[in-house]
Amino acid sequence: MSVETNEIARIIAPALEAMGYRLVRVQLIGARRPTLQVMAERRDDAAMTVEDCAEISRAVSALLDVADPIAGAYTLEVSSPGIDRPLVRPEDYDRFAGYAAKIELSEPIDGRRRFRGRLLGREADHVRLAGDAGEVRLPLAAIARAKLLLTEDLLMPAGKKPAETH
Repeated sequence: MSVETNEIARIIAPALEAMGYRLVRVQLIGARRPTLQVMAERRDDAAMTVEDCAEISRAVSALLDVADPIAGAYTLEVSSPGIDRPLVRPEDYDRFAGYAAKIELSEPIDGRRRFRGRLLGREADHVRLAGDAGEVRLPLAAIARAKLLLTEDLLMPAGKKPAETH
């Protein structure tokens, strides 16, 4: 089965935006009875509720029933990004500057694919990361996976950045 998750995102993102949500990621996992995972967050950055997920699920189900981008049966799963959220869009690296992250590249740089450190934001088409060995600049195009790491900084009250506590 070949389903383009970018096409699904294109179908559902405008409706989610109109409802006050931001689409974080769309993934299709499994083969026999696939699961379509839709990850979204509130545009006002308030915590997601079960009701928010149910509202998104109803809207996404209706849109996908009409567009029918997935052949056969599948399970729809709607969730919020959680604390150790994935970093998906280029602007995520600026939004979460100051927080610890783990980044995995599709191609090694200086023999390394995996990096951990504090996000310093973007510079042109690179992500700046402060690690144990100093600052590295990682090309956005080479990032295969990235996510925030669960640290005390992430557990701070909303609106408080790590830099504000030091």
